[in-house]
Amino acid sequence: MATATNLLVKDDAGTPKEWTLQPISSNPPYWRANDASIPIDGEPRLTFTVDEVKTGYKVTAKLEVPTMETLGASGTSAGYVAPPKVAYVTSVIITMFADTRSTIADRMNALRMAVGVVQGASSVTATGTLSNTAAGGAWTASTAPGPQLFNSLVLPS
Repeated sequence: MATATNLLVKDDAGTPKEWTLQPISSNPPYWRANDASIPIDGEPRLTFTVDEVKTGYKVTAKLEVPTMETLGASGTSAGYVAPPKVAYVTSVIITMFADTRSTIADRMNALRMAVGVVQGASSVTATGTLSNTAAGGAWTASTAPGPQLFNSLVLPS
């Protein structure tokens, strides 16, 4: 079983912020950011699951990014201003259905192609907006939690 470690991810803000997702639990694997200026409910979070289905496995990575309400300037006569609450959550779910006969190479090929589509593959570029031109097999050989979830169906602990 892979060991859960911090995961660094960048957002798409005008000046991208690098978020550190810290492992919180291992069953299921769950990560959450830890920004002192944001309440826990407002922190981005990530979960991984592998479930057996009739033909093999359902492998899922789910990222949730909450958006906090904006604080108003008003408060009570004593000056109390309620803390912000989560206004809504944007979720991204990547699910792969892997047949029991599929190989790591099969799964990584499908995942890499799907990520290329999501990154903006077009008639001009096969990699989309992010460079993804590493030598063939780079994802297959990866020891990072994301690729290992999909290539070896391994959940970090």
